[in-house]
Amino acid sequence: MSARLPSLLLLCVAAFALPLHADQAADALPAHTAFAPPAAAVPTHDAIKLPMPGLSYARHAGMEVLVIRSVASTAMVTRHGGQLVSFVPHGQQDLLWLSPTTTLPPQPIRGGVPVLWPYFSRQGQATQMPAHGLVRTLAWSVLQAQRHADGSMTVTLAPPPLPELPLSLRMTLRVGRALEQTLVTTNTSAQVVRFTQALHSYYRVGDVRQVQVEGLGGASYRDKHDGYTTAWVQAGRWSLGEAGARNGVDRIYGGVGGAYTLIDPVLRRKIHVRTGGSDSVVLWNPGEQAQTRMADVGAGWRHYLCLETANAGQDVVELAPGAQTRLSQRIEALALD
Repeated sequence: MSARLPSLLLLCVAAFALPLHADQAADALPAHTAFAPPAAAVPTHDAIKLPMPGLSYARHAGMEVLVIRSVASTAMVTRHGGQLVSFVPHGQQDLLWLSPTTTLPPQPIRGGVPVLWPYFSRQGQATQMPAHGLVRTLAWSVLQAQRHADGSMTVTLAPPPLPELPLSLRMTLRVGRALEQTLVTTNTSAQVVRFTQALHSYYRVGDVRQVQVEGLGGASYRDKHDGYTTAWVQAGRWSLGEAGARNGVDRIYGGVGGAYTLIDPVLRRKIHVRTGGSDSVVLWNPGEQAQTRMADVGAGWRHYLCLETANAGQDVVELAPGAQTRLSQRIEALALD
């Protein structure tokens, strides 16, 4: 990794080179702003003393994870990237998929819920810049932890400060019968900053070809398979089916936000996702082609669907000086009727 990486001046243009409106010029950050991420191995010090009741460090799938235990569930989040990699309500299977062949730190982790911030994909950045943001391979620290009267646990984590970036980030996880995940972004500068973000959730499913998603009916989307050139409208429930299995799905639904349900007849459950502060949903699975093109996915493409709570593509966040904004999701599994 080079000591200095190119300017972040182009931070917040539309994802995947989608067309920009005239007022979406690439002037999101001050001139001459550059970024050199610290190495993932740099020691990070938690602001609280661990272990403590309900919180401890352990090894999972070859990685150091913070284990969060509530009366109703267990979650795991990596120090590397602050990445939620497991959420298991008692008596249920994991709601999240983690690739058994994922690359390990210091590389990005495949699966769980990667935090994509402060840009989704590459939005005008030079190719030397990390894909999907700046915090996925940094060492996060634990800032606060609290056990609530209902037995749930809340933990707040953050990546190291990036002094030349006019934004700061914190993430809160509340782990109980459901899991609530919130990103809080603060504009630390004296000017408006434009950025994008996503909680890139990999939901574990029995067979993605049999899954349906409720809540997207009537929403407009753009599809990577046609170069994002056409605005399509979702008709009713989404499903991949056998016909779409070869190329999978890669869509950005814009101007949406609310509640969605993954209906999984194989695992006999429904995963409810309720979003907050989100104007986009990204739906992604690479399909059968992943077996030969993506070593850290392989045959595992059948067993996950990414439904990402996001502000991406043309849904760019404009944050006033000193202001904060929140992006959140609440996930919960129920038995299929």
